[in-house]
Amino acid sequence: MNPLLQRLHPYPFERLAELKANLRPPSDLSHIPLSIGEPRHPPPGFVGEALCNALSALGTYPVALGLEELRIAIADWLSRRFTLPATMIDPATMILPVNGTREGLFSFVQAVVDPAAAQCVLMPNPFYQIYEGAALLAGAEPVYLPTLEENGYLPDLESVPASTWDRCAVLFLCSPGNPTGAVMDADFLARAIELADQHDFVIASDECYSDIYLDESSAPVGLLEVCRDLGRDDLQGCVVFHSLSKRSSVPGLRSGFVAGDAEIMAGYRLYRTYHGCAVPNAVQLASIPAWQDDAHVQVSRSLYQEKFDAVLPLLDDVLPVARPAAAFYLWVATPVDDERFARELFATRNVTVLPGRYLSRSVDGIDPGENRVRISLVATTDECVEAAERIRDFCKEL
Repeated sequence: MNPLLQRLHPYPFERLAELKANLRPPSDLSHIPLSIGEPRHPPPGFVGEALCNALSALGTYPVALGLEELRIAIADWLSRRFTLPATMIDPATMILPVNGTREGLFSFVQAVVDPAAAQCVLMPNPFYQIYEGAALLAGAEPVYLPTLEENGYLPDLESVPASTWDRCAVLFLCSPGNPTGAVMDADFLARAIELADQHDFVIASDECYSDIYLDESSAPVGLLEVCRDLGRDDLQGCVVFHSLSKRSSVPGLRSGFVAGDAEIMAGYRLYRTYHGCAVPNAVQLASIPAWQDDAHVQVSRSLYQEKFDAVLPLLDDVLPVARPAAAFYLWVATPVDDERFARELFATRNVTVLPGRYLSRSVDGIDPGENRVRISLVATTDECVEAAERIRDFCKEL
C-alpha cells in the first residue's frame, strides 16, 4: 500500500462518532444534528426535474472537459455573480466540471504538486480536511496558517517566511471561511496574488460558500474579481472552486467546478482524463438550470438569515456568539474543553456539534480549534431554535 496513507489523520466525523460511542441521550428528545455542513433546505424542484429528464444521458460516457452548455452556464454565472467582463472567462479553456469541490480540491493538488521537489501546501488552520489529505497524498508538506480571532479569523500572510513561500506549490484560501464564516477582502486577495507572483505558487481559492452571506448588500468578494481589478484577465496562477452543494442545497448531486488560469487548467484536464472522474452527463444537465437561476439561492439565504436572527438572542447570554459575515456556521468558544462540551451536550440534550480541534492542528503549542465548537445551522429554523434552547439550558448547568 502507498505508505503516504499512514500520514492521514482520522476524518473529523470518524472522531465524532468515537466521541459519542456508547452514549445514550434522553429518549424523549429528538436528535438535532448541527455538526455537519450538509444543507437541508428543500432542493429546487427544477433541478430534480432536469435530472429526471436527463436520464437518457446515462447511456453515454462523460468526458473530462464536460458539456459545453454547462461550461457556458458556469461562465455566465461567474460573470454575473462577480461582475466580470463577458469575455474574461473562456468556457472552452478555463472551466472544468468536478464531482463537488471535495473531489476537485483533492485531485487538483495531485495534478499541481511535484512530488520530487520537496514542496509544501499552505492552508488556513482550522481547515477543510481535504486540503491536508490532498497535500499529504501528493507528497507535499502541509503548512498550517492559524486563523485567530485577533486577526479577524484570517491567516497572517506576512508571518510566513520567504523560504516557506519559495517551497509553496499551492496556497489554499477559503472565503467565506469554514468554520469561521470570515470573508477575505480585495486587499487581502491582492496581497496573496502579489506573493504568488513573487514566489511562483498557485492560489486555490475555495469559494463554495460565496452565495451564503447574511447581508444582501454585501456579497463576498471573489478571487476572480480581484484579478479583474488588477487587469489580470489571464487569471495567471489563480484557480477558484465552486459547488452547488451549499449554493443550491443539493449536496447529493455532487456537482461543482474549477475555473482559472487556462495553462493550469490544461494540465488539470490531462490529469482528470486519466483519473477517470468525469461528471456524469445527467448530473451536468441537471446542474445547468441551477447555475442559471439565482432566485432559489436568495430564498435559501433568507432562511439562513432567519436562523441566525432566531438563534443568536437565545445563546448570547451563555456563549460568546457573533453573527459571521457569511456561511452558516457559528464558531463558538466553549466554557469547558470542546470535546467535553460536545460529548455532554449530546449525552444530556441530544444535540450534536463538532469539537473545534477536529478541524485544526496544534502548531507551536497553539491549536486554534481548541475549546471551540462548530455549530452548523443547517436544520430547519424550528429545529435550530429548539437546539439553541437546549444548548442554553446545558450551558447554564455547566
